[in-house]
Amino acid sequence: MLQRELDLPPRHIYPPDPWRLVERRFYPQRLAQFETLFSLSNGYLGLRGNFEEGAPVFQNATMVNGFHETWPIVYGEEAHGFAKTGQTILNVTDAKIIKLYVDDEPFYLPTASLVEYERALDMRTGTLDRTILWETNAGKRVSIKSRRLVSLEHRHLAAIEYQVTVQNAEAPVIISSKLVCDAEAGTEDDDDPRVARGFAGRVLQPRHGFTDGHRIALGHQACRSGMTLGCAIDHVIETECPHSCEVSRSEDEGKLVLIAQAKPGKPIRLVKYMSYHTSRRAPAKELCERSGRTLDRAVDE
Repeated sequence: MLQRELDLPPRHIYPPDPWRLVERRFYPQRLAQFETLFSLSNGYLGLRGNFEEGAPVFQNATMVNGFHETWPIVYGEEAHGFAKTGQTILNVTDAKIIKLYVDDEPFYLPTASLVEYERALDMRTGTLDRTILWETNAGKRVSIKSRRLVSLEHRHLAAIEYQVTVQNAEAPVIISSKLVCDAEAGTEDDDDPRVARGFAGRVLQPRHGFTDGHRIALGHQACRSGMTLGCAIDHVIETECPHSCEVSRSEDEGKLVLIAQAKPGKPIRLVKYMSYHTSRRAPAKELCERSGRTLDRAVDE
């Protein structure tokens, strides 16, 4: 048997901890590995450990257990008992994305001047937490704290708390919270039978959508399997800083843009609730309504 040396992550960046998986520095060399390790799931809904800003990314993924597309299995010759249809779990509508701009400068990890950085998966609380202190090109120090969870009590629900504080100056701050459906969700085609099946063309067809205040919903249906998906997000905003919100939606994308005039030391807190429902029979409109009721309970609590 071949003996291979273990490729362990550097201990000064990933120190041992009894209950937490800790990352003390932005380390793109381990991007793919820790996207997997920082994933959250409750058995129904799973969020890959991608950064809220959407980039950098190795593979973005939001999965719902059992939600799939079908495809015909083609054989070189026919025989009794051969399976006729294959199934591929789909990458569904992504609600994790929250982009940040300070003085119209986008926060982008690979180029940002990071004074402090820590990301940790807490096994006791079931949360993925991140704390960053970013110094902009203008010398403004911005504290960014986020916490992500997938609910064990309510399996259709996930949430992200995103808090921004400009510490030493006033600054215009924009937080863009998105809901995005990748219409061609799936993996690329490959001749290797061990690789998950990909699809040519559009996989998820838009069927319904709406906006209501700070709430956005999108409904889609898989082309071949006919399975339907409803996803909705809602937002709670807390800040003493002057602010306004703009909400927009298209067939495959919804967006809430929070525009604030940040005051020194005054936090801007956004809580984003995310709900997913799927079905083999119910129309996408009904699933969007179910997602809305899930959000009603979450926001009221």
